[in-house]
Amino acid sequence: MYNWHKLQVTATAYNSLAHQTNSNPNITAFGDKIRPGLKYIAVSRDLLKMGFKHNTPVKIEGFDGVYLVKDKMNKRWEKRIDIYMGVDEKAAKTWGKRKVNITYGTPKK
Repeated sequence: MYNWHKLQVTATAYNSLAHQTNSNPNITAFGDKIRPGLKYIAVSRDLLKMGFKHNTPVKIEGFDGVYLVKDKMNKRWEKRIDIYMGVDEKAAKTWGKRKVNITYGTPKK
C-alpha cells in the first residue's frame, strides 16, 4: 500500500542508445537492465531527496499505467523526470520537454 503525492515536474524522454547515455546504455544508474517496452523513468537527484527511491511507482499525466523509478539523472537537473522510450528516438524527440503532473507512491507506515 502507498500514500500518493502529487507534484508538477519537467518531463523529457530518453532512449537506451550509447550516444545518449554511455557505452552500456542498457544498464541504469541503479544497476537495472532496461529494454524497450518497459515503463521506467529516471529522476533528478533532488527528487530522490523528496522520497523518490529505486522502484518508486509513478503515474504520469497523459500516460497509461504505472512507471517505476529505475534510473538517476545528472546532478545538474532539478524537479525533472526522464521517461524511458526504448530505442524510439523519434518518439523521444517528439515528446520534447513538457511540464506534467505526476503522482508518486511512498510506502504506508
